[in-house]
Amino acid sequence: MRVFVTGASGWIGSALVPELLAAGHHVLGLARSQASAEALEKAGAEPVLGSLADLGLLGETARASDAVAHLAFRHDIAFTGDFAGAATSDRAAVDAFGEALAGTDKPFTIASGLLGVAPGRVATESTWPDGGENPGSVRAATARATVALADKGIRSSVVRLAPTVHGEGDGGFVPGLIAIAREQGVAGYIGDGSQRWPAVHRLDAARLFLLALEKAPAGAVLHAAAEEGVSQRDIAGVIGEHLRLPVTSIAPADAPAHFGWLAGNTALDSPSSAARTKSLLDWHPTGPGLLADMAAHYFTA
Repeated sequence: MRVFVTGASGWIGSALVPELLAAGHHVLGLARSQASAEALEKAGAEPVLGSLADLGLLGETARASDAVAHLAFRHDIAFTGDFAGAATSDRAAVDAFGEALAGTDKPFTIASGLLGVAPGRVATESTWPDGGENPGSVRAATARATVALADKGIRSSVVRLAPTVHGEGDGGFVPGLIAIAREQGVAGYIGDGSQRWPAVHRLDAARLFLLALEKAPAGAVLHAAAEEGVSQRDIAGVIGEHLRLPVTSIAPADAPAHFGWLAGNTALDSPSSAARTKSLLDWHPTGPGLLADMAAHYFTA
């Protein structure tokens, strides 16, 4: 297949590209810069210069492709406070792809999120957020729209990613917590630290996207969660051990001042099951767990 990948030079996309190539697919990767284009060419992919704002280009490239994997997200603004703006951009891209692919039966998969899908209980692939403004609810509308594309002749699927897709080179939430610990002088967790985040290794997540494109049924919701839930207290424990800092409870009222933009996400208890995903697509994660991966790669700088 000719597979168009947005976010092809990103954290998960750069792992998906070699998976696709090894499986015999031709990859076209969206590149926002010449440097990204050169990196994609070096990896064996065909670069498509543009951004998520180029909706016409997205639709045109999708029509000329056999499959689309939409992994790009405006993390540059989402991680600094404008999650709503990033989510709006994401929805516009999905709508453009939906219009271009309607009636083709082509596979189309997108990246979504597990954080906040079912706070305080284990989310399954059939669970949807109840509403509100947490990340799970904000991205759910786009995920629902993608699932609905199955009724328009598209083999659509949604891959809900664990909040920590970890591995060497990670630039996400866990490095953010480590940076906060260095700045604050303590490895903190909110309240009793029982809040859980599901986790998945980057290579396992990439493999799931490949399987989604190749064989996920139309309208499938998939969970990229190798671990159902790792507690914030355990994450803080590894941070404290490796930075030689005290591990300390932070009162909920003090969390915004301590954790900054990460306060809301750190407070969410979001365990998630991937049992149905593993059975449906024969997906079997093989990467290390989050805590072991942190110990191996996250404290060298």
